[in-house]
Amino acid sequence: MAIFRKDPCGFFCILMTYGAVLYADYVVVRWIILQTMQGSLWGSVHVFLFNTIILLLFLSHARAVFSDPGIVPLPTHRIEFSDSHSDGGSIAPREDWTICTRCEMYRPPRAHHCRICKHCIRKMDHHCPWINNCVGERNQKYFIQFLLYVGLLSMYAVCLVAWSWYTDCQGCAKELMIRQTRILHSVLLVMESFLFGMFVIAIGCDQFEAILSDETMVEQVKKQGSFRPRKPKLALLAEVFGRGHPVMWVFPCETGQRYTVEPILNYDV
Repeated sequence: MAIFRKDPCGFFCILMTYGAVLYADYVVVRWIILQTMQGSLWGSVHVFLFNTIILLLFLSHARAVFSDPGIVPLPTHRIEFSDSHSDGGSIAPREDWTICTRCEMYRPPRAHHCRICKHCIRKMDHHCPWINNCVGERNQKYFIQFLLYVGLLSMYAVCLVAWSWYTDCQGCAKELMIRQTRILHSVLLVMESFLFGMFVIAIGCDQFEAILSDETMVEQVKKQGSFRPRKPKLALLAEVFGRGHPVMWVFPCETGQRYTVEPILNYDV
């Protein structure tokens, strides 16, 4: 189910994300590769690789933005709280289900209410304005992939800038204005790459810590996950990325039940 939040902060963050990525692509292609690697086979290779990472970044970001994070559907009839504890009151579907007072319904374990989305989200980690959506059970994989590709793109851009400064380019333009413009764009790109790179690395570390500890950010704040029985790390990762081959975990596609070949690794808990 495709969804999209009408949140001004989310709109701004999405536009800022795409603007920063497209600017990085412009600087790398126009002022780094075409200026220092023109006519070289390596220039074509770098253009292809850099834009392939951007394509994967956009695909993973789009899936994180428009995917259902795990919304608990609202029931036809809301809970009557006055009767919920009486003999004739409503009964929870299971013993471990809890009541959401905002949605006025029972919700499954590890589901939490998001005040921005105005829904209960299964295994909700947090609401992220950069994807204008919650990070939950069904889209956490795409969110982590988005962080991965932003980090790779940032490192790639810094390496290309460093290489362009280090090598002695005989065919580069000698005009002062062009050289100054290239240096200015390179400095801005390095600053942008360091800023976004450190940001996504910090968030990515938090995400993997939450996965491997089997405790979402919301549960860490509320201290609701420490009692849960521990599972093998591979099983915890498979719950997020799917039970397909681990190589497919880095691609923004389904790797769960759609995996047609028998997995070579055992994900059983």
